[in-house]
Amino acid sequence: MTSFDAIVVGAGPNGLAAAVTLARAGLAVQVLERNATPGGGARTAELTLPAFQHDVCSAVHAMALASRFFREFQLERRIELRLPPASFGHPLDGGRAGIAYRDLDRTIAGLGRDGAAYGSLLRPLVEHADEVASFTGSHLLRVPDHPLTAARFGLAALEQGSPLWNARFTDEVAPAMLTGVAAHAIRPMPSLSTAGAALSLTAFAHARGWPIPVGGSQAIIDAMVADLLAHGGELVTDAEVTDLEELPPARAVLLDVTPSALSRIARRRLPAHYLRALGRFAYGDAAAKVDFALSAPVPWRHPALHDAGTVHLGGTRAEIASAEREVHRGRHADSPYVLASQPSIVDESRAPDGRQVLWAYTHVPAGSTIDQTEAVTRQVERFAPGFRDVVLASSSITAIEMQHHNPNYVLGDIAAGAASFGQLVRRPVVSTEPWRTPARGVYLASASTPPGPGVHGLAGWYAALSALRHEFGVRTRPNLSIE
Repeated sequence: MTSFDAIVVGAGPNGLAAAVTLARAGLAVQVLERNATPGGGARTAELTLPAFQHDVCSAVHAMALASRFFREFQLERRIELRLPPASFGHPLDGGRAGIAYRDLDRTIAGLGRDGAAYGSLLRPLVEHADEVASFTGSHLLRVPDHPLTAARFGLAALEQGSPLWNARFTDEVAPAMLTGVAAHAIRPMPSLSTAGAALSLTAFAHARGWPIPVGGSQAIIDAMVADLLAHGGELVTDAEVTDLEELPPARAVLLDVTPSALSRIARRRLPAHYLRALGRFAYGDAAAKVDFALSAPVPWRHPALHDAGTVHLGGTRAEIASAEREVHRGRHADSPYVLASQPSIVDESRAPDGRQVLWAYTHVPAGSTIDQTEAVTRQVERFAPGFRDVVLASSSITAIEMQHHNPNYVLGDIAAGAASFGQLVRRPVVSTEPWRTPARGVYLASASTPPGPGVHGLAGWYAALSALRHEFGVRTRPNLSIE
């Protein structure tokens, strides 16, 4: 039987980040992926009509330019990332909308009497966005590299994560903008975790932008696979792993799986106390997705929304918070939050003959089997009258189908574990090195470990660096740049 220095189970962004890092250290690396194609939640495919390219799960890459792993990997030089004129937009009834431009001052100017309040909250974080990325992209138990920025971020999160979150605002647009971003965390709000998501992602929106990869999310995965193969790594698809004993000999095994899957795959090697801790890991509310092939751009009532790569739908801060509470209580919201992405406004390769694609998801109770096409369509139509008339075809994925597509999305939880503040500290256990399990040479390298969900590769990178230290005595970070 062929042996390897390291085996990585799962070829999602984190698994591939781990594999690339290990291969760059000169190790013999094999990656095993259960699906026919690599990528996990970062894949692109024809889901509606021929020649219409849709991102299967992740589409909004707010961390692509902020992630330390992707910066060291020089992702910007490997693929084409295009920045839409506005990172995101947030419409309200009556034709008003907040538009988050990369230019913070331009954004402030459009917010009227709340512009100054929005600016005073965000400017200290935007001006130190790389330091914010360093803090939010690492383990919360780690001493921050930039304590002053971390303190500023923490104070802002305490405000926006508490019942005082409206204290600085007098109008509806600015708080709605922040709430639309906070809802990325798929949690009831206000809370510390949703405030952290709102502040960090909004800071990146103004400082670096939320880029769209030309050709879809698959371009990111293809770049990582190419680097892995170029450095001697091996990728095997259609290779599901159900037990560590099935694997060939290796000094390190890194698993891009959830804690529940880790319990099943490595049960015979893990002590009872650790298995009990994994059993306490909680999964969160779910997402259901709808993709649209369009004959024309979305007919937004507010014209500036045509320039936004991402549009958050759901109305005011109070409306979105109410919808997220309903979902958390196990009910489908009557007027749900919808996150929509318009990649074809900057990437003409996504649709033929000047046509468009629209990617959208909404939040639903865990395990939901209800098709959300009508709910999403109705919410888009609310802010874009005539939307139904430009829809050529659609494709729906329910929450439970999300899990069938990717087992890491337990019952449709695309965050691979509830992103509560407590569980961001205990992910999946309280440890300064949570990627390392008690089993010799076995590491958890998924979004169920710090820093949590998102296409950033950081969880896999940290797991690989831990494995290099403990299993191979390598303490120097491998060079990931283009050679």
